[in-house]
Amino acid sequence: MKLLRELEKANLNLTAQNIYDLYVPSECEKRLYFRFHGEKETETDPFQEVLFDLGKRYEQEHLKTLTGVIDLSSVPVDDRINETKKAIENKAPVIYQGALRVSGPKDGKEITITGVPDFIILSGDSYIIRDCKLARKIDEKEGRHVEIIKQLRIYGYLFEKSIGKKPAGLEALLGTGGTAAIVYDNGKEARDELGKILKIISQPSTPYSPVGWSRCGGCGFRPICWDAAVKEKNAAIIPDVDKGTAIGLRVSGVNAIDELLQKFDITKLSALERPWGGGFQRVGKKAGKILEQAGVIKTGRHKWIEKIVIPASDNYVMFDIEGMPPYLDAVESMYLWGIKVYGKNPGTYMPALAPIEQAGDKKGWEIFLANCKKLFAEYGDIPFVHYAHYEKTKLKLYTERYGDPEGISARVERNLFDLFTAARKAVILAAPSYSLKVVEQLAGFKRTQDEYGGSWAMAQYIKAVETRDSAERDNLMKTIQVYNEEDLEAMWRTMQWLKNEGKN
Repeated sequence: MKLLRELEKANLNLTAQNIYDLYVPSECEKRLYFRFHGEKETETDPFQEVLFDLGKRYEQEHLKTLTGVIDLSSVPVDDRINETKKAIENKAPVIYQGALRVSGPKDGKEITITGVPDFIILSGDSYIIRDCKLARKIDEKEGRHVEIIKQLRIYGYLFEKSIGKKPAGLEALLGTGGTAAIVYDNGKEARDELGKILKIISQPSTPYSPVGWSRCGGCGFRPICWDAAVKEKNAAIIPDVDKGTAIGLRVSGVNAIDELLQKFDITKLSALERPWGGGFQRVGKKAGKILEQAGVIKTGRHKWIEKIVIPASDNYVMFDIEGMPPYLDAVESMYLWGIKVYGKNPGTYMPALAPIEQAGDKKGWEIFLANCKKLFAEYGDIPFVHYAHYEKTKLKLYTERYGDPEGISARVERNLFDLFTAARKAVILAAPSYSLKVVEQLAGFKRTQDEYGGSWAMAQYIKAVETRDSAERDNLMKTIQVYNEEDLEAMWRTMQWLKNEGKN
């Protein structure tokens, strides 16, 4: 409250970066509020940190392609405002890291909004505003990277208000190397978004944003929000409670799981309206599952619906892939295909590593197929156990990309068994997620590495690609392989736990 009273007397300084605070990695009013009010982030996403460094490098590479550049990146932002205006008045061909600012009163406060686009490029009698982004595709209708679109429209609004003319265009330089043009709407969306941001940060207390296992992933405030929600048994941690349902429950006066169970039965919960798209939708058929999950989490005792169905076999291949999403000029790539046989005749860990070279992606795939061929020769049609849809999807992707001349990939696909789907059908867990990282703990599995996870592994791989030190590269790849092999071990232990618990 003290901080808010101070803010009420002072200027409110907003920036175009606040759009990212609100929308990345997912829309969250609480994260925006926390960052604006100086709350300390207790976690950092290693992959996002590496992406930031890659983004700066990409920006510098583009800078080298431009001529007549006035570089304002080292000028203090307050001074940069006037320097940018002078450069525009003098028709400078390109302004790098220029600053735009608009100030004015609103609701009794002086509001200042600042934006620092990467490039301001002369075009006719005005300027194109261009930002470098690693995203390969943006689409307003599909909701792909709306934060990029919104941020550039704020830049356009700031340009018009501070320079006195509309921008000649708004562009995002994408990770593909191509540009995406963004329509300037005369500042309408910018005003709407800035008003939304102002409303959020001006609240007298922390705003409500429902937590979610995936939604909170990669956020620096996850321990503050998610961990607290789990401890308090907030209704939003229930696996089948989506964001809209969590909001609908809160509007109805329900926060905790106890309150949900006291206030709702299946009929009432089915009829509850939740925000959906631009309107509302009833919870409907999910109501029964949500109430069952709530009851199980409250008691702390798992509820078995049916016996888990696992293919009969003496041996099983645990199968896990580590991959990179498509950034910069690369297509989506899998850099490690990990398999290991468990059961009566266990085998050794067989990692198929894509060499860090031009044709490495294809070579990694070929090594994987050769490893699978060996296993089929030794074990016959052995089940390949994976967790969720990722492995099946990437298997199809690579078959289309590089082919399957001996039919090994097709044979692997016929033998796939999704442990995640089987677990969801068989048991309601007294846990807020069916993620392997959660279920493995129920199975008593403990990892040897202090740091691990998909984002961590991607960050280590990027570092391995970037380094020129072969010893460091080897060490980084070894840590990724340890993580991958422990994923396989975690899957095996989880499958055994589910199988044994289901008998009791």
